[in-house]
Amino acid sequence: MNKINKYWRVFATGSAFVLFGFGGIVLSLIVFPMINIKYRNDDYQRKYRARKVVHQVFKGFVNYMRVVGILSLDIENEEQLNQYSGKLIIANHPSLIDVVVLISLIENADCVVKAGLWKNPFLKGVVNNTGYLNNEDDPETFLNDCCKTFEEGNNLVVFPEGTRSTKDAPLKFKRGAANIAIRTRVNIVPIIITVTPTTLTKELAWYQIPDKKFTVKLVVNPEFSTEKYTETESVSNSVRELTRDLVQYYNEELSVHE
Repeated sequence: MNKINKYWRVFATGSAFVLFGFGGIVLSLIVFPMINIKYRNDDYQRKYRARKVVHQVFKGFVNYMRVVGILSLDIENEEQLNQYSGKLIIANHPSLIDVVVLISLIENADCVVKAGLWKNPFLKGVVNNTGYLNNEDDPETFLNDCCKTFEEGNNLVVFPEGTRSTKDAPLKFKRGAANIAIRTRVNIVPIIITVTPTTLTKELAWYQIPDKKFTVKLVVNPEFSTEKYTETESVSNSVRELTRDLVQYYNEELSVHE
């Protein structure tokens, strides 16, 4: 029975990847073109509607993984997510599923994504039509886009590590998230993510699944004020200090929740 159960979960995990890729193609070839035609004279509405669709599709994808028995969700303070507007939402990045889960929970989510996704055949249509921000854009253009998305009431999702965490390695944050927070003068909403048992990490192939259903736990913590970091004359020093403080904050939180 254990072998049958494992074979089923390998099959179900594979089917989820196929479904995800197929969904990206359908969105790009059918859904987004329809949105673009309907709102061809309104750039804001085109992006807004595309993000709403992605939110619902990702929610359906996560529910599929729950129904087939490979994933369960445990969310603390979920109601807070619906109250935030114009905030920078950051999270650690232990698994491949993190960004999908977050966007499925945050209806007004914008996202900073890797430049490589604009070349991904399954996702380039998604990032193009939603207007997600390219982390390799010109710095001035990038910060202007961040300001604009906050003004529109979106919550900007950023993974400060820039890639998935490396198991048992020290937590390392790039300075991008701190730079956004300080230069746009917004507060940070920190989310702590743990995945138990470990799966879909950088070190493991997709089919190297655990012996039981894995649980993705998200803890939505109170806002992290950036006010004191914006009161100094040296932005670069403030960015370094905030990055260092966020790493310390996450290390302390992860030591509790893991």
